[in-house]
Parts: sequence; structure tokens; C-alpha cells
Amino acid sequence: MLDTKNSKNNKEQRLIILDTETTGINPREGHRIVEIGCVEMINRQLTGRNYHVYIKPMQNGMQMVMEQEVIDVHGLTDDFLRDKPKFEEIAQEFIDFIKGAELVIHNAKFDVGFMDHEFMLANMGLPKTEDICTVTDTLKVSKDEFGSPKTLDYLARFYKVDKLIDRTYHGALIDAQLLAFVYVEMTRKQAALNLMVGDGTKDGEDVNAIRRLSSSRQKLKIIHATADEELAHKERLAIVAEKGSEPIWPN
Repeated sequence: MLDTKNSKNNKEQRLIILDTETTGINPREGHRIVEIGCVEMINRQLTGRNYHVYIKPMQNGMQMVMEQEVIDVHGLTDDFLRDKPKFEEIAQEFIDFIKGAELVIHNAKFDVGFMDHEFMLANMGLPKTEDICTVTDTLKVSKDEFGSPKTLDYLARFYKVDKLIDRTYHGALIDAQLLAFVYVEMTRKQAALNLMVGDGTKDGEDVNAIRRLSSSRQKLKIIHATADEELAHKERLAIVAEKGSEPIWPN
């Protein structure tokens, strides 16, 4: 299901944090995708726009029967998936959502391999993932950062974002949301600052340099929070505290 809440046309950097759940580990053995979860970020900020769908896995024209070991991982049962759409029924809307974005995936080889296999099985002339968007693999990024590849669970604990999401089951949308928090922390490297002083208007002067503001400029208007907004803020802080994290802005 496509959630267009807070969607906006934006030519700035668009990231899609993506995760899938499957019936097994190898599409060449007939395993299929049963869930896709995507979270959109614009310039490293969550937009609230998600794509989430459950899929009925098919084999030889019939629904596949999953092993209990697999069900124990993602919590999706055969009965639950029975009335869900087949992949070919959601393929185009899925492609439309991720097209042109940079996909951020943990262990991208796994998910992209399944996606490309599903595109092929749909028999709709669909392109491969690499022809739709670019891919960043946070598993490889973790290897560069830590010297060896790390699991999503490890990274979530390391960056102290593991308690922000309830992961009783490893659902695709849940893991995509968690990976979004991890990705922001992994890439939170401050760019070099240009400490030149200027107004950026002279020839040859860096427009990104620090500029002095006129002392005669109009003062910014202070907009105070309403009573409803303050109440909503306190309720959100209570949720954060309940998850085991300490609010950064208590007031």
C-alpha cells in the first residue's frame, strides 16, 4: 500500500530505505518475496511517505506453503498471505515508487537478487533494479567503517537507535524504518567548514562561505507553541521514554 502522506515533488537527494521478507534465502530455489517495506527520505530527512505491501507467494500457479522456521522469523503465515496480491499485481506501483531514487539496503545483494528475480517472473518486460535506481549497501558501508560487515541489529545497538522501533518480528517496513535511523547515524560526518568571512557577492568569493548578517536586519518573529502543541510534545516525549531512550529536548 502506498502512503503519500507529506509527499512532495523534490529534486533534492531522494533516498528509499528498503527491506524485504521472503519465503527463504535463495530465489533460484523457488523462494519468493512476501513483504516489501520502503521509507522515503529527502536530504536525509524522513518525509512520512512509505510504501508497504504484503505479497502472496506463488509457485506453479498455487500459493507456496512456508516452513515454520521462516514464519517464526517474520511472523507472516500462509493464512495471512492468502488474500494478498501476487507480485505482478503490485510490480508497477512498486517500480514507480522507487524509480530514480537511491536505494539504501542492508545486504543489498540479497534483496536486489530477489527483486530482479520477481521482475523476471512477472513476465511484464520489467527492467532490473540497476536500471531503475542506484543502490547503497549499508552492509558494505559497515565493513568500511568497522573493518568487518555488521548486522543491522549490531549497528542499531552501536548507534543506540535499537529501542526506537519495536522489532518483535523482523517485518520489512519495521526493518526499513530502523535502517533509516541507522543510516543517518552512519553517515553523520560533518563536511569541512569554510571559515571565510564575506557576503558571497564579490567576484571569486565562495558563495558557501560564512557571511556576516547586517545588524540592521529585521528581527525574526518568535512563534510560541500553542497549548495543544505543548501537550502533543509531552505525549511524544513520554513515548520516547517508554521505549527506553532519553529525550534530547525535554522542554
